[in-house]
Amino acid sequence: MSDVAALRVEDLQEIVEQVWSSYLDPEGIEPLIPVYDDIDAMKTDMHASVSITGTWHGHVVVACNEPAAKNCSAAFLAMEVEEVGEADMMDVLGELANIVGGNVKSMLPPGCFVSLPTVVTGEAPHYPSAEPVCQLAGHWMGDPFVITMWQSRGDGGDAA
Repeated sequence: MSDVAALRVEDLQEIVEQVWSSYLDPEGIEPLIPVYDDIDAMKTDMHASVSITGTWHGHVVVACNEPAAKNCSAAFLAMEVEEVGEADMMDVLGELANIVGGNVKSMLPPGCFVSLPTVVTGEAPHYPSAEPVCQLAGHWMGDPFVITMWQSRGDGGDAA
């Protein structure tokens, strides 16, 4: 796979800013505040991912903690935070991964396909034959959000 297809962090940041302003913060009151240090220390326990296959192989992962997922779901679904259930959080995080992944796909070579989203709680998914190529981390309403793009190292697919 070609490094030409690699997304720059500036590209990912633009995609995420568009998602935030369209779905989570249309009034511009609570933007995602980028974090550049101690990204590994950001505790996330909810992970939504989509795989991209075809002429390019990789994954897009959206990760956050449960309070961030609740706030995100409330904003996305126009609900009160107290009304948000686990199914709402899983659906919304999956949809965010799908939206970000679809935008990433549009910047890749033709012939790429995006999988349905997978959402897991607890430990992050592992991609043993892929490496992170682009990452954007930040705080939203005081909670961590990390969006990572992984690129497969070989021609084969990955197992989550």
